[in-house]
Amino acid sequence: MLEFRPNCERCDKDLPAESPEAVICSFECTFCIQCAEQHLHHRCPNCQGELVKRPVRPAEKLLQFPASTLRVTAP
Repeated sequence: MLEFRPNCERCDKDLPAESPEAVICSFECTFCIQCAEQHLHHRCPNCQGELVKRPVRPAEKLLQFPASTLRVTAP
């Protein structure tokens, strides 16, 4: 199950679980679409994997399986 990290690792923009602006790599590194397009060229800077749109978890499932609250940012 995906963690649904709450922020962009590059710019720290809030990315709630329902956000259509979140992209992830296969390791769940999370970025906003603006950083992915403008700075990262759709490649994860951590693993060099492809950044793709993160799916949206239905609201009723978030109650049972909540998103992560751990914020991750790059140094």
